[in-house]
Amino acid sequence: MIKPISETRALFKLEELRDSFTKMIRERYEAKAKPCDLCDSPGKCCQDEHYVNVRITRLEARAIGAAIQDLPSELIERVRDRTTRAISTFKLDQADANELKTFACPLFEAGIGCLVHNIAKPLPCIVHACYERREDLPPDELLENAESRIARLNARVYGDRSLPCPIPVAIRNWSRFISY
Repeated sequence: MIKPISETRALFKLEELRDSFTKMIRERYEAKAKPCDLCDSPGKCCQDEHYVNVRITRLEARAIGAAIQDLPSELIERVRDRTTRAISTFKLDQADANELKTFACPLFEAGIGCLVHNIAKPLPCIVHACYERREDLPPDELLENAESRIARLNARVYGDRSLPCPIPVAIRNWSRFISY
């Protein structure tokens, strides 16, 4: 039996987990990657509709929604539009659970970057960087273990073990701060 936890407490634990994970990635791996501010095409990796396939839990969508609610209304509207467009264009709500459809991330804003970078950035995005050598990449197990911890937190709050879904679908379905 899973011991229940409140959403508020779980969001706090999620933030702690994300902060610890970010610190570890920065200390151990990021120095081996090309810094984003030196990129020739900033945000290309986030906007590449043939590359992005990040899935998140309901709990992570709630954290993203809370971060988005503090943005100016015009940015919220653009996130809402990009989310709706990504779901429609890439047929994300029709995806088989085992199918990894790709999409452009609706959380990237040209000229600003990731709108939830310091507050609710998903773990796969934290791990992502431009590494020139394969051996410099963080081991897959680091991300898998952290994502498993988030899935357990999610189950403690919502009582289910539903699979994570594409960022746009998760935002639409579970972000109470962005109405559709």
